[in-house]
Parts: sequence; structure tokens; C-alpha cells
Amino acid sequence: QVQLVESGGGLVQAGGSLRLSCAVSGTIFSLKTMRWYRQAPGKQRESVATITSGGTTNYADSVKGRFTISRDNAKNTVYLQMNSLKPEDTAVYYCNTAETLTSFARRDYWGQGTQVTVST
Repeated sequence: QVQLVESGGGLVQAGGSLRLSCAVSGTIFSLKTMRWYRQAPGKQRESVATITSGGTTNYADSVKGRFTISRDNAKNTVYLQMNSLKPEDTAVYYCNTAETLTSFARRDYWGQGTQVTVST
């Protein structure tokens, strides 16, 4: 059974930094594409950053240059380093991976989420 456990959220002032961690079990972590999503109150969940098994990264325009996604395959953990935080970064952050079922379907796995609150 795939399990994802996030940690590292909290309250920080604007301009500050946080590092989120997501520990993964129940799958071959090194082969998985890992993603961070976030959901702010009243808004849809949005993709923040992605890292492939080969280490290729991709970011939402709103976080480019401020956030860095990385992975440690020895620890089965993916990280999200968040710098220069803004109040609009306030959200619940979720770790995600997926299992391909068919050419057209996948099964998503989610962590429980970790709250990030950025104050002015």
C-alpha cells in the first residue's frame, strides 16, 4: 500500500522560508514521478512542482525562482524548499504520486497535507 506522509509546514512571515518533506513507502520510490500540489481556501487544488525519476523538474509560473523540488532516493523522500514566501502561498500542501493503470487512466496517491501559512 502506497503511503505518503508530509511534514514541515507552519506559520512564517512573508519573505521567509520553509522546507516541506514527504516520506514515501509501499512503492519503488526511485522509479516514481513525484509532485507537490497546494489548495488554498475556496480554490481548486493546483500543481506546484514536479520531479521525475530522472530528476527533471517543472514548476508552476507562480513559484518559479522561489521554490525548489528535490528528491533523496536513499531516504524515499521528496522535498519542497520554499523561499521568499508570499501571503498568496498560503495553502495546504499535498504530496502526490501516481500509478499508471492503462494508457488513459492512473491511480493517484496523496498525503494528508501540511498547512503553510504566510503572514504579512
